[in-house]
Amino acid sequence: MNVVVGLSVLLLVFLRENVEGTERNSGYCIGNACFTLFRDPSTFTSAERQCRVQNSHLMTVRTSVANDVLSVLLGNLSGSFWIGLHRLSGFSDPSEELRGFQWVTKDTESDFTNWLPGFDSSCSAACCVSVNKEEDFRWSQRPCDQPAAGFLCEYSFTEPCALLPSDPQESVIYWTPYGFEVEDMQSPTLPPGSIATRFPSETKYICSLEHWLQAPWSCEIKEGGCEHKCYMDPSNAPICYCPPGQTVNPENRVSCKAGATDDPCAALRCQQTCYAVGSVHRCGCSSGLQLDTDGRSCVDIDECLDKRQCPEKNFRCVNTLLSYKCVCEKGYKLIRGACVDTDECTHAPCEHTCTNTRGSYVCSCNEGFKVDEKAPNKCKLHCGKEECPAACDPNDRFQCFCPDGFVLDERGTSAFCIDIDECDSFHCDQQCQNTYGSYVCSCYTGFKLVDQFKCVKDDDEVTDSLPMTSTPTYPTSPTAPYLDPTMRPSGVTPGGLVGIIVCTVFLVVLAVFAAHLGLIRRGKKENDAGARKGGEEGTHGLQRLSDSHTDQVV
Repeated sequence: MNVVVGLSVLLLVFLRENVEGTERNSGYCIGNACFTLFRDPSTFTSAERQCRVQNSHLMTVRTSVANDVLSVLLGNLSGSFWIGLHRLSGFSDPSEELRGFQWVTKDTESDFTNWLPGFDSSCSAACCVSVNKEEDFRWSQRPCDQPAAGFLCEYSFTEPCALLPSDPQESVIYWTPYGFEVEDMQSPTLPPGSIATRFPSETKYICSLEHWLQAPWSCEIKEGGCEHKCYMDPSNAPICYCPPGQTVNPENRVSCKAGATDDPCAALRCQQTCYAVGSVHRCGCSSGLQLDTDGRSCVDIDECLDKRQCPEKNFRCVNTLLSYKCVCEKGYKLIRGACVDTDECTHAPCEHTCTNTRGSYVCSCNEGFKVDEKAPNKCKLHCGKEECPAACDPNDRFQCFCPDGFVLDERGTSAFCIDIDECDSFHCDQQCQNTYGSYVCSCYTGFKLVDQFKCVKDDDEVTDSLPMTSTPTYPTSPTAPYLDPTMRPSGVTPGGLVGIIVCTVFLVVLAVFAAHLGLIRRGKKENDAGARKGGEEGTHGLQRLSDSHTDQVV
């Protein structure tokens, strides 16, 4: 168990090393600390930032031993190099041991000082300390914003490893996780994660929990120390493998050598590795890959299928080639290693009201509106009853609006929205049910609803002789044409309209007939009047004679 924990720590060390960008020139380890030299012209602030990125800080020279290490690292180099001593404000106080300065570790403890004689008044504000060979590595004050030739970083660690036992037949080279090489006997102790290689056998070891583990170790750390590639066998043991035509050296189990002509793995044509299980040889794949069904090819493993990946709260697993990564769930952002809820409402995503929730947000609307189904962040007019006050422009009372399916009705100085009964306009093939702002079509048994308003014969249903109704289907938005929501629908049904037309035609015919009859009667009267007039004119030549006894016609 301790070995597993130790290797997990080493993995973090090497992952940290992979993100470092500044090249080291040399280093030295002693006790529980390592020191590295960087020949990179930088200001004090830039140098300290680069050390922090690598989980270290600028070198503190608190003892004469540390001062000796400093002189070893700088050797014969020219130029000044920053150490971790600075004063952010105020003036130097020669009476104090550190003259008002402090270490970057934010303390003033020191068993050793090495100030340059005299008082430097050139920096009266932010002042930092550098050393150089020309002044015998004495501490010299200078403005922090002036670049120096380089800087020194200090790393602290626990559970170091002592040097490997010496062997007169072999030499050892050590490589620290901080990126510099150490020859045999140069440093008495080495930090965890250091790799030791014996020559000429090329046997490798890694430092873990004060002990040296012989390669191959976990494939996740420097390929297990293998010269080519590392593979975790079914029992989760690391195995090194080599390119085709080469085999692993059995003496050190990590290096590759030319393969034998009777190599049993040659016939398998493995894409990556071949390993033996007793007397049987099989193909294998490196970490992050698994053997395909052909028994020789390697395909990517979806590590995210393992629910134990990314167990931290609000994290999710994303599969990548040969590996995976943990990212924050949607609606969360990474802050100091934790996924913290993002307040989306600060970006005003909603038209009316926004309520932040864990990992998301919810939009809501003001009274008289509802959330638009097609755009959840938008709001549209809504009236849940037969009549509602219209939404009018406060600056122009004549600019009023109603929800879809309602008609505007002006009453004096007020405006109202009245529901349109779309069923009066025969929008549905068979049955129609009016709703507030819309309508619902349904079909008789034996028919099915198509396009939300058409009824077609359903071959899968048995049609009864009686038109029994089926369960209505409720569309979200009718596709059949409907009346303009700003117009009041007609109150006359098509049957009533036909009756009106028939009556109108009948009345017109009746009026024509009556007019014709009147004309006939008028002509007859005129004929009778003419006849009488002619008779009277025929008697104009006759005269009536009378005497006292008789009347005579002459």
